[in-house]
Amino acid sequence: MARIPPSVAAVRLAVRRAMPADGPVLVACSGGADSLALAAAARFVGSSVGLVTVDHGLQEGSAARAASLAAWATGAGFDPVLVETVSVDGLPGGPEAAARAARYAALSAAAARTGAVAVLLGHTRDDQAETVLLALARGAGPRGLSGMPARKGLLVRPLLDVARSDTRKACAALGLVPWEDPHNSDPAYARSRVRGNALPSLIEALGPAVVANLARSASMIAADNEALDGLAADALDALWTSGPADTPGAASLWTAGSDPLDGAVASPSTSLGGRGRRRLLKIDVSDLSGMRPALRRRVLHMWARELGAPGSALSHRHVEALDALITDWHGQGAVHLPGGIQVVRERGALVRVP
Repeated sequence: MARIPPSVAAVRLAVRRAMPADGPVLVACSGGADSLALAAAARFVGSSVGLVTVDHGLQEGSAARAASLAAWATGAGFDPVLVETVSVDGLPGGPEAAARAARYAALSAAAARTGAVAVLLGHTRDDQAETVLLALARGAGPRGLSGMPARKGLLVRPLLDVARSDTRKACAALGLVPWEDPHNSDPAYARSRVRGNALPSLIEALGPAVVANLARSASMIAADNEALDGLAADALDALWTSGPADTPGAASLWTAGSDPLDGAVASPSTSLGGRGRRRLLKIDVSDLSGMRPALRRRVLHMWARELGAPGSALSHRHVEALDALITDWHGQGAVHLPGGIQVVRERGALVRVP
């Protein structure tokens, strides 16, 4: 029996460890080396594996490439094989953010239609290291520095401990020809500059282990985040009183529209910490002022999310402004949160304005 190339074995082992025990899965595949190697490994390991590719329509010939990838997937035994065509027009953020939002919406819809229990993404250890560097450059806190989670909702990233060089070697060993996305080398994009210049410079200065070290740091920070978020959720539970009844005239603030792929809050009975309760519209300042700053800010972040502020737009400055209502109170006005939400300090409490 021919010996399995180490790169192929590494990708298959990572996928086997991450593959759900039962139920169909979809592989999100662009045709690049990472997702192509992932798809091949998932097809080898899994018993019910489909493939979905998203055509953003941003490059000439994208529809033809998507059709070619779909034809390969059909011939390779993937079932179902889906091509999702999306538009980024009118979506918020820059081109990268808009394309990402459209892509995840399409993956969510595909998972719902096919009953997939997981959507596999091809992000590698190198992608994780790039994410950490970008977060550092933005001045991100622990959430940003924790990088991409291995699992979140239906999203599964099996290759976060696999080097990008191994996915390329795996494709070569299997006779797969990946598509080279020109955006990955376009200096107009920050991630491309990190990939092409910043990270190679760090490797040259500090050695090749820097990639694995950055990815490992993200994993450790993510574990710490999970523990601290649990403490913050417990603290927020302890602050719960009687919800909307505390604020005369206030209506229920629960809104729908969460993305099941991201595992976000999807119903009034589920808070970010997994606790069932109505939204807490008022918190006494005295209950918050004695908390350690790191815990208090996490509580405020969770509370803002429970009020309906979208997590993608909720930033450090919003939480700092809420915190200032407690620690630097001098009669300032309302704090404006994303989603048109306002919070004021009133009679010794932080209150969501009706």
